[in-house]
Amino acid sequence: MASVNIYLTFNGNCEEVFNFYKSVFGGEFTSINRYAEMPAREGMTITDADKNRVMHVGLPISKETILMGADNTKENEVHTTFGNNFSIMVTAGSKEEADRLFNGLSVGGKVWSPMKEEFWGDYMGMLVDKFGISWLVNYELPK
Repeated sequence: MASVNIYLTFNGNCEEVFNFYKSVFGGEFTSINRYAEMPAREGMTITDADKNRVMHVGLPISKETILMGADNTKENEVHTTFGNNFSIMVTAGSKEEADRLFNGLSVGGKVWSPMKEEFWGDYMGMLVDKFGISWLVNYELPK
């Protein structure tokens, strides 16, 4: 397993939060992407209100740890309870390991998004395990 990081979720102020964390920890964002950058997907519509929201941001806070985050879309804000607005992100060392971890964690839980190649070039899936913990399982596909 390559790494484990915390992934925070916000309702429209992710960029403000991460700029604050950047002022505390220093460093630079590995990336900051907006929902407007997403290609069209079946079953998902990005509204004008969501286009400028943060889809993903990463801020290295140590050699081993990247603090990551995103804004919910307006439609999904009702699902965020502050205090548990985080997921554990596991970055696997191989596609096979990612599948094994995802399949194991999803037993008795709920899959939000099955493992698949995403438009940014990673292989990723999202789930809530049977204990209510949110997980992102990711494998960085060779470029």
